[in-house]
Amino acid sequence: QVQLVESGGGLVQPGGSLRLSCAASGSGFSTYTMRWYRQAPGKQRDFVSLIASGGGIYYADSVKGRFTISRDNAKNAVYLQMNSLKPEDTAVYYCNAFTGSGDYWGQGTQVTVSS
Repeated sequence: QVQLVESGGGLVQPGGSLRLSCAASGSGFSTYTMRWYRQAPGKQRDFVSLIASGGGIYYADSVKGRFTISRDNAKNAVYLQMNSLKPEDTAVYYCNAFTGSGDYWGQGTQVTVSS
């Protein structure tokens, strides 16, 4: 069982930045593929970014060049640095761990981009 806790969401003006964090329990964190997803009101949950255990990184086209994913295996944590935020980035952001024993989700953190 893996527990994930996101933090760092909030209200920010367009063009601003936020850094999301996701803390994971368990001893196998370095082997997990970690992903960020987001879900806007009334919409499906969409992929944002992933970082594989070997360090491979992928981004959705909508965030490429603005968001940066990283991980710290010593701290069992994954981060999402979000710059140049736009109103359309408003959503609940979820952390996901893809492991050999299953797929786990955090409870989400709200990001609101508004003036």
